[in-house]
Amino acid sequence: MNSAVSHSRPSPSSNRPRSRRGRVVAVLAVLAAFAAAGAALTLGAPSSLASTPRFSSSHAISTPQPVCQTPKGTSSATSRTACVAWSVRDTWAGHGPVVAVINVHPVGQPAGTVAYAGWIRTAATVLGLYPGYEGPGVTSLPRGPEAVPSTGISRLLATFNSGFYEKDGAAGFFTNHTLYFPMIKGLATVVRYTDGTVGITQWAGGPNPGPTVLMARQNLPLLVNDSAPTPATANDYAWGLTLHGLAAVWRSALGIDKDGNLIYAAAPAQTAASMAALMVQLHSVRAMELDINPEWPIFVTYAGPGAASPTLDVPNPNQIAGRFLYSSTKDFFAVFLSRGPGEAQPW
Repeated sequence: MNSAVSHSRPSPSSNRPRSRRGRVVAVLAVLAAFAAAGAALTLGAPSSLASTPRFSSSHAISTPQPVCQTPKGTSSATSRTACVAWSVRDTWAGHGPVVAVINVHPVGQPAGTVAYAGWIRTAATVLGLYPGYEGPGVTSLPRGPEAVPSTGISRLLATFNSGFYEKDGAAGFFTNHTLYFPMIKGLATVVRYTDGTVGITQWAGGPNPGPTVLMARQNLPLLVNDSAPTPATANDYAWGLTLHGLAAVWRSALGIDKDGNLIYAAAPAQTAASMAALMVQLHSVRAMELDINPEWPIFVTYAGPGAASPTLDVPNPNQIAGRFLYSSTKDFFAVFLSRGPGEAQPW
C-alpha cells in the first residue's frame, strides 16, 4: 500500500589511409559536433534545476556494477565479501544490457532478508509515467490510458510502482504535457528531460516544470544524497504511515547511479534508514522513496516484445505480473526501448 493505512487493500569503412588533410578536417568536424552538443545541453537546462547533476548519452554502453554483501555479524576484514552480478532481462531487444535485475542481502540486516532490485540504462530507454484511475489523486484532467498504452507494448521493457497518493503526501505530478499537481520546492523528484537524460534531484524550482522537462514525479524528501542516507531517514514517522504502525515494512525506492542510470529496489522489513542504506549499497548517488507497505511494491520485466511472458521480479503475493497491462488503480512507471533522445512517451 502507500502511506495511508486505509488503502491496505487491495552505433567497415575502407582500410585505405586517409590523407593528412582529410584526417585533420575529420577531427575538426568531430570536435565541432561535440562543442555544439555541449552548448545545446547547457542551453536546454532549466534555470530552476541548474545545479542538478545531468548525465549524457555518452554512457550508452554503461553496465551495472556488481553489488557486494556481507552477512550480519561479519565484516570484510574477517570474511570475504560476496559480490553478486546483475541478470540481464532484455536480451530480446538487441541493445543489452538495458534492464537487469538482482536479488541481494542488505548489508547489516538479519540473515534471510532479501532485497529485489532493477537497473535501467536511461540512455537507451524512455521512462513513462501514467496515472491510474485513482492515483495520484482526484483530478478533472484526462488520465490517459491508465495502463501501458497499446502504442508502447511492442517495446515495453519493465513496469514498476510509483509513489504515494496525493492525499497522503502532496507532491508534483507532470506527464504528457499535463501538470496534474503542482511541483513543490524541496521534494525529491525523478525528472526526464527533452535532451533524453533522467535525473533524481531535490526540486529547486517553482510549481511549473519548465519547457525542458518531459516528466516529473515527486515523493517526500530525498532518501539518499551524495551517496549517503539523508539525516531525515532517522525519523521513520516522516516517511509515510505504515501498516499496523510498524517501523519496518515493505518499502520501495528509486535511485540513480553515477552514470545516470536508474536503480529500483523493494524489500520487506525496512525502515527509512535501512532502505536508504540499501540504495547506497546498490550504488545510488541519490534516491527517493516510492510506495510503501505490503500491497504496492512491484517490478515486472518481459521476456519478449509485446509484453510477452511478464515476470514478477519482486515476489509480492499482493501483485500479479500482468498488473499494468490493464487499468491500474494507482499511477505507475513504464520503461520502453528508446527510438531517440527526448522522444515523447507512448500515450
